Amino acid sequence: MRLGTRLALGLGVLSLAVFAVVGTALTAYMRDYLEQQLGDQLKLIQTVQAKDAAAHGTVRRKPYYGWYTAVYDVSGDSVALRRPADVPDDTRPLSELARAMARSDTELMRTARIDGEGTYRLRGCEVEPGVVLVSAAPVEDVEKTVERLVTVQVVVFALALTALVVFGRRMLRRGLKPLSDMAHTAHGITSHDLTEAAARLPLRADGRDGGREVAELRSAFNTMLEHIDDSLAVRAEAELRLRRFVADASHELRTPLMSVRGYADLFQYAAANEPAEREKHLARLRAEAARMGILLDDLLLLARLDAEEVEAPLRTADTDLTELVQQAADAFRAGRPTHPLTVTARATGPLVLRLDPQRIRQVLDNLLANAAVHTPPGTPVSVELDATAGTVLVRVADAGPGIPADHRDRVFDRFYRVDKARTRDRGGSGLGLAVARSLVRAHGGDIGLTSRPGATVFTVRLPYRGLTEV
Repeated sequence: MRLGTRLALGLGVLSLAVFAVVGTALTAYMRDYLEQQLGDQLKLIQTVQAKDAAAHGTVRRKPYYGWYTAVYDVSGDSVALRRPADVPDDTRPLSELARAMARSDTELMRTARIDGEGTYRLRGCEVEPGVVLVSAAPVEDVEKTVERLVTVQVVVFALALTALVVFGRRMLRRGLKPLSDMAHTAHGITSHDLTEAAARLPLRADGRDGGREVAELRSAFNTMLEHIDDSLAVRAEAELRLRRFVADASHELRTPLMSVRGYADLFQYAAANEPAEREKHLARLRAEAARMGILLDDLLLLARLDAEEVEAPLRTADTDLTELVQQAADAFRAGRPTHPLTVTARATGPLVLRLDPQRIRQVLDNLLANAAVHTPPGTPVSVELDATAGTVLVRVADAGPGIPADHRDRVFDRFYRVDKARTRDRGGSGLGLAVARSLVRAHGGDIGLTSRPGATVFTVRLPYRGLTEV
């Protein structure tokens, strides 16, 4: 059954129980009230009949139609009916009440069945010592009234119950319509293909009916759909990046492999006759193998840094960052003499941090090499070291042409190059900045970029984590 039907039936069952309790209480009250009224009538009539019996010995005044009156002489257990008397054929209930009345100090009233007549209400009173007056009134009218009341109650309660179930079900259906709309929306989502690369959920639960609780449920439902949408978008982006990464990695690895295969073929056919050519080809083979090894090392390092369940491949030690920056600057001056380099350290002394010196040196070398590769000869390059509250900043800047705005958000992506026409021998594989960011984040820091024509700055932020100045 649907929820609205179950609620309507439940409401009907509850109403039926309430009607039964109310009807039973009302019927019992009405029966008691009518019986009390009948007893008051008997008492009033017996007041007059007792005077008649005292004056004439018997009751000469006839009671209501169907009522009976008898006067008994009671002596011990002997009960004698005075004649004439208006009594039924079965006088046993009347005589038993007279016998009990003779032993009682108060007036008695009871309900008894008289054979051939029906159920009667009996009342006895003492006219004088040894003389008892017994009156009997039929309770048929009381029973008929109660039966009619029960019939009216059953009919009225049945109509009220039917109307309550019918109209209650309609009202519940209207009240539950927002839930049905949300169920329809959910069914629409189940028919939507979530395997698409750019899958989005076009359906949302709308409306304003249903009250505060339904509004909260609708809001939570739509929030859940937004969360699913965001998750699908992240998944689609991850799948796209994975495909692009696999394609780029395959392309990067294919080039040195083709070179190795080509030099191997040349070595097979020509190196035996010309020793000089053999050494040349072997040198090229070693160079391509070394290049492939560097590429594979970078990919392996990125994979290990990305794996959450694997501890970051860091060997930390207390390291003077100022000295580490100076070493990277000396190596850059030796390898890139066409780019003037200046180093500025704003700290008053050595900065000792807990870090992996080889990995941070790799980050500095990558940033300096990136500045040299992407700027023309003679472009100034600077390194600035600064210590602020809770953070150590290393800024690597160059005065080159800058990075276009549409490329800044992707320069840290793997295998991404701003200059697509640059050769791999000069421009690298596109993994340098990705490796640098991953290594900095593995140390608990981050790396950012600001760029405009004439000023491109990479800022490395490292947390204190035991930073001391000496």
